[in-house]
Amino acid sequence: MDNKTILLVEDNPDDEALTIRALKKNNIGNNLTVAHDGVEALDFLFGTGAYAGRDVQSLPQIILLDLNLPKVDGLEVLRRIRANDNTRLLPVIVLTSSKEEQDLINSYSLGANSYVRKPVDFNQFIEAVRQLGLYWLILNEAPPR
Repeated sequence: MDNKTILLVEDNPDDEALTIRALKKNNIGNNLTVAHDGVEALDFLFGTGAYAGRDVQSLPQIILLDLNLPKVDGLEVLRRIRANDNTRLLPVIVLTSSKEEQDLINSYSLGANSYVRKPVDFNQFIEAVRQLGLYWLILNEAPPR
């Protein structure tokens, strides 16, 4: 895997399908890896569990992280990403339906690069994904690995 991969961490099948559809509609052709819970995301990033033996130096370009996840919640995933030398600089965009101000504060406190609320309207969601893709995949200069 090259660093042009997006890691989508999303447990809701409808939101996963909407995100994939919005990426395609915006011609964002990056490889997409989907983790359906916090444990799967951490296993992918750290080469453990089902991803044992995966080259952990090969990291995604960005992570789209939901907060309300089973097994390990998104804030704990973010905490572990930032605590590891190999992953601490990865761009993490919290993409959530949470309207809780404390989730916003905690996300930034733990090192999120961006916090985006999922729009309810599909056309607004497509536009939000377009802007995310334009900024994080094209304009943003990521730190060297």
